[in-house]
Amino acid sequence: MKKTSLKDIAEQLGVSKTLVSLVLNNRGNEKGISAATQKKVKDLAKKLNYNPNQMARSLRLGSSKTIGLIVADISNVFYSTIAKNIEEEAAKQGYNVMFMSSLEDPEKEAKMIRLLLDRGVDGLIISTSFKGRDEIHQLRDGNVPFVLIDRYIPGVKTNNVLVDNYQGAFDMTEHLLSLDLKRIALLTISPSHLSTMKQRISGYKDALRENGIPVNNKLIREIPHDSICESMERTLQELIIKKNVQSIFFLNNNLTKAGLELIHKFNLRIPQDISIASFDDIDMFRFSYPTITSVIQPKEEIGRYAFNVLLNRIKNIGNSIEKQQIVLPVKLVIRNSCGSFLKKVMNDLVME
Repeated sequence: MKKTSLKDIAEQLGVSKTLVSLVLNNRGNEKGISAATQKKVKDLAKKLNYNPNQMARSLRLGSSKTIGLIVADISNVFYSTIAKNIEEEAAKQGYNVMFMSSLEDPEKEAKMIRLLLDRGVDGLIISTSFKGRDEIHQLRDGNVPFVLIDRYIPGVKTNNVLVDNYQGAFDMTEHLLSLDLKRIALLTISPSHLSTMKQRISGYKDALRENGIPVNNKLIREIPHDSICESMERTLQELIIKKNVQSIFFLNNNLTKAGLELIHKFNLRIPQDISIASFDDIDMFRFSYPTITSVIQPKEEIGRYAFNVLLNRIKNIGNSIEKQQIVLPVKLVIRNSCGSFLKKVMNDLVME
């Protein structure tokens, strides 16, 4: 059954969504809306079974000094580090944080949003798994303060704190090409609609094209997020054995970890037999043997910016303020997991 939205109420009464939002947020008197109009809005909202607690906080007064954080997987170091920094920033302002993991399930994410709003959080920080715009539009139309991190929804103008995924993937691919590694496999992860993965794939493809290397879509593989190990083993066997790839570029740290384990299982040497690179860096990549060349994302800055953008939105709720689109730079760190293919051949000849 379709949920009643602010738009539904506004259209039936012939008024604006802003007016409906103000009335249901108990700000009608403040904005000079007549008592008769306010009564019509509230009566229709009740008749249509509009639930203000689920998507708008519209009848809640005051502040809970609590925010909600929804990420794909809080056990992933990338998200747990961001969460830690959000929590630290929140504590400075007297806020608490409620953490939840959607596990890339849009339906679960929608339920979490409703649950957090029902519990009276002042705002939300979300690394969304939504593919469409409806859920985000509901938050926006419901005047809920929120910030999207890591990912964005194309065509939806809202507050975002992102990193330059395109440039990071472009720079990494160019680095591999500079080492005469031209057959570069790219391993991405589901769901395929995520903006992060799309941007990284675009950066990889454009780097190949600008260096005169045709894009071979057979070398681009998507690994299901819920069966990484099983799918990775089949994929690596085919790529390394059948496709004769020289390098593998993993597009997140979970893929890299699984790939490392399997490459060692296959008794392959890094970088002598296969070079590898990772988008996103974790501590173990600095201490593994060999150390792993990575694109480092500014996780701490993402957390700090996300909370402060949200706090600004909470303090200005109901006011028209410019949406903040923050794109943070990434950093390419060259370590020992990528070697020159030509040097490998020469070394092998010397050894023989």
